[in-house]
Amino acid sequence: MKPVLLFVHGWGFDAGFWDPVQAALGDYESFAWDLGFFGAAARPALPEGRDVVAVGHSFGALWLLHERPVAWRALVAVNGFGCFTRREDFPAGNAVRPLQRMTAQFGAAPGAVVAEFRVRCGCTAAAPGALDGAALLDGLRALAEWDERPAPVDLALCGRADPLVSEAMSIASFPADVMEWHDGGHLLPLEDAGWCAARVRALLERRG
Repeated sequence: MKPVLLFVHGWGFDAGFWDPVQAALGDYESFAWDLGFFGAAARPALPEGRDVVAVGHSFGALWLLHERPVAWRALVAVNGFGCFTRREDFPAGNAVRPLQRMTAQFGAAPGAVVAEFRVRCGCTAAAPGALDGAALLDGLRALAEWDERPAPVDLALCGRADPLVSEAMSIASFPADVMEWHDGGHLLPLEDAGWCAARVRALLERRG
């Protein structure tokens, strides 16, 4: 029996982010959980007795590693990381100050903060709905504080032009033998859904 695919989106996006990849993997049953950044969170129950392959984009990969909501058979990180911010033993991480600025500005102009972040990621589309400020702020704090290294992923899809997760940060985050590189940026599931789906499919076929 084929495994079930569980997709989790990143900060500033919703479950619809995964629509192109889910369509490309339409022969697999899949579920996209919504973390509730633009309305109520939605985490449909997965079928019992089935293997699960979890796929997280950006913060979604960190969220999966931190929350461990299911016992997965394999974990895929897309533009992902086990820690976002710089540490003494993780100099390739991002400086925490930009996150602090975003948090400080959020109370006065939450929509502008989210819009600016989405543009930086390479997304010019409007936010998918009315934002949930509390959930988004919790996400910013998690990005600043959570450290789930070592990140035990089975596949890491990385973008060489990613403005948020540098090549050095990816290399410091994952073993070389689980990494696959694309010339694109931080939104690989939107930039090249077919490439992402093909890599996930190849992992599934290798795992039988």
